[in-house]
Amino acid sequence: MRTAIILTLLVTVCWAKPFHQKGLFDFMLEDEASGYGPTLDPFPREPVVPTCPFRCQCHLRVVQCSDIGLEHVPKDIPADTTLLDLQNNKITEIKDDDFKKLKNLHALILVNNKIKSISPNAFASLTKLERLYLSKNNLKEIPVNMPKSIQELRVHENSITKVKKSVFDGLNNMIVIELGTNPIESSGIEKGAFQGMKKLSYLRIADTNITSIPKGLPSSLTELHLDSNKITKVDADSFSGLNNLAKLGLGFNNIAFVENGSVPNAPHLRELHLDHNSLTKVPAGLGEHKYIQVVYLHSNKIAAVSVNDFCPIGYNTKKASYSGISLFSNPVQYWEIQPATFRCVYERSAVQIGNYK
Repeated sequence: MRTAIILTLLVTVCWAKPFHQKGLFDFMLEDEASGYGPTLDPFPREPVVPTCPFRCQCHLRVVQCSDIGLEHVPKDIPADTTLLDLQNNKITEIKDDDFKKLKNLHALILVNNKIKSISPNAFASLTKLERLYLSKNNLKEIPVNMPKSIQELRVHENSITKVKKSVFDGLNNMIVIELGTNPIESSGIEKGAFQGMKKLSYLRIADTNITSIPKGLPSSLTELHLDSNKITKVDADSFSGLNNLAKLGLGFNNIAFVENGSVPNAPHLRELHLDHNSLTKVPAGLGEHKYIQVVYLHSNKIAAVSVNDFCPIGYNTKKASYSGISLFSNPVQYWEIQPATFRCVYERSAVQIGNYK
């Protein structure tokens, strides 16, 4: 019996084909035939790669075309771009079709070009645009028909002379507006130009020709910067309704008078800049203010400081102590100021008096 089994095995081995070494490619072909492994495309195609404008850099939906001497907006910008940087070029005009395909654009940077004109519908199709930077150009007016999604607009250092209410109508998501260093006059700001923007938190109109604080500002403002203008006085109703205002910049103006009641009309004010003006006394109302912590009054004409100018008469009425008071470069004789004048200051180093000369 054992002999029969051995003979059968020998016959099977004799009928078997000799072993032949196969390469890796042969095994791959066998896997394909058996239904396992990758299937080879008989007509291989090259992978689709998004185009990138010549001399620009494209990465993760960010297209950077700054500092390359462009005179026009590139035509082959990828449609899925979310941030487009075109700053520091020589672009002079923005046309209707320049950004028409960029439906996903969130931020557009056009700073430091030579833009003189923007077509009325240039930004109309950018329904997801949140940040628009147009500073350091030659614009004479704020662009119209901006998308309702816009949250931040910066157009400082242009040639803008007027701020019309119609430009900002419907822009209810706007948070930041920067209009500084433009030849804007008080008459050029339409009354209530910013009133409709219920979320506006930061407004800067510095280094212009305005002579008074704009009226009808939204109550949502937390920062208002009006430094380096030609403002001569502060009226009691200048801050009426600005219940959320925390920081106010009025330095480098010609302010000689702050009407009584002006400061208390901004009940949550924390920081007040009135340096480099023509004030002859500390603004009234600071002693009654509960939250103010920083007051800059240096480089004025203040000749005397009363014991109750900064702190309340009663105790436990001020909610926050002062962390900074500057009075240097004023003609006040610092040795004549009574120590109790700063009784509500956090620490002695917070007061800067110095010598007038």
